[in-house]
Amino acid sequence: MDFRNNQQETNTRVFGLLATTFLLAVALAVPWSWALRLFFGILFGLQLSFFLQFVRSKISDGFNGEFKPARNNNQHQEKEVSREEEFQYLKNIVHHAGTGLITYNSKGEIQILNMAARKLLNIEGADNIAEIKKVSEPLHDSIVRLRTGGRDLVRTEVSGNIIDLAVYAIQLNLHNEEYKLISLQNIQSELEEKEMEAWHNLVRVLTHEIMNSVTPISSLAHTVSEELKQKQEVLAGEELEDMEDMVMALGTIKKRSEGLIRFVKDFRSLTRVPVPELTDVNARKLLEEICMLYKKELKGVQVSIDVKPKELMIRADKDQIEQVLINLIQNAMHAVEEEEAGQISLTGGRDKDGRPFLSVSDNGPGIEQEALEKIFIPFFTTKKRGSGIGLSLSRQIMRQHQGTISVKTVENEGTEFILRF
Repeated sequence: MDFRNNQQETNTRVFGLLATTFLLAVALAVPWSWALRLFFGILFGLQLSFFLQFVRSKISDGFNGEFKPARNNNQHQEKEVSREEEFQYLKNIVHHAGTGLITYNSKGEIQILNMAARKLLNIEGADNIAEIKKVSEPLHDSIVRLRTGGRDLVRTEVSGNIIDLAVYAIQLNLHNEEYKLISLQNIQSELEEKEMEAWHNLVRVLTHEIMNSVTPISSLAHTVSEELKQKQEVLAGEELEDMEDMVMALGTIKKRSEGLIRFVKDFRSLTRVPVPELTDVNARKLLEEICMLYKKELKGVQVSIDVKPKELMIRADKDQIEQVLINLIQNAMHAVEEEEAGQISLTGGRDKDGRPFLSVSDNGPGIEQEALEKIFIPFFTTKKRGSGIGLSLSRQIMRQHQGTISVKTVENEGTEFILRF
């Protein structure tokens, strides 16, 4: 009897956790707005106790230890088989849900760590929630701190990649034992999209206003300068010197105005990236062609190309990806120009998920942490003559390819940019 009671309690808890986790996974998997998700969370909390009571009653029916006469044994066995099938069904759904899900008890012991959570955290598994601290201390602190209905946005580094995780928590009570259910979602792409949309709107307004103001100034300065040059021919002495100063000043105004117009036109490219025309591109040939283009500039720099497999193909717009790679190689050249033995490595291959990638790395001084968080922001640059649009444009091109661009850097060792398709 004790054995059956223990079995009943164990199955009740596991089934209850799986069913609860399943409901949350369904809610988070649907692309609703945050407002609808919050509404679902409130509704979920109100209905949770009733749902768990229902689950417990259904499970206890099969584990009460007192069976009816033999004529009901077959019916009972069929119910047992049905419950086991439902149990495995829920277990598989939770395990393969696209949202990262973690459940643990008051002792920190983890009951559920599904595939999505393992992939996000780049771990094979974990027995206790304290082990998450080894992956990311900010994430661990957020998980422990959050209470029912609590949300948090955690930017953290996992395996050298910066990711933005939306963390959501629900506290449960099963058989007088507390559990916490945590959902994790990588919303970096959504944040980048909203950020880029905001920059696009700003650039459109700025370019419109600046062009409307600067273009007539440049035109007027040119016209007045030409008229003054004609009058110079009949002037002499101090009047001539004053006239020359005026012509020079107008020339400066015209030159700076034209420079500002060119500057604005460059930024317009951020909002006018054409839809890529995708074709199959040989990765090795692409990298070799770009190296040939910069053969003269790369003199004195050790350049290596390593693509595996040799016939690696990427689905891309060749012209646009060339533009991205040229920008990355130029950045790498600037990074190693003061190194005694500068090295630039161009590699290609497939990541652990089978996605093709290209990377450009150098052995330069690396990127400071403060600058690292800003390098993809339009107008930001660490170069004296940089425009600050190269990496922003590169990220937008990769987003148009349904891909990503990421960076890894170690100060005084080097930097690597990775394009994933």
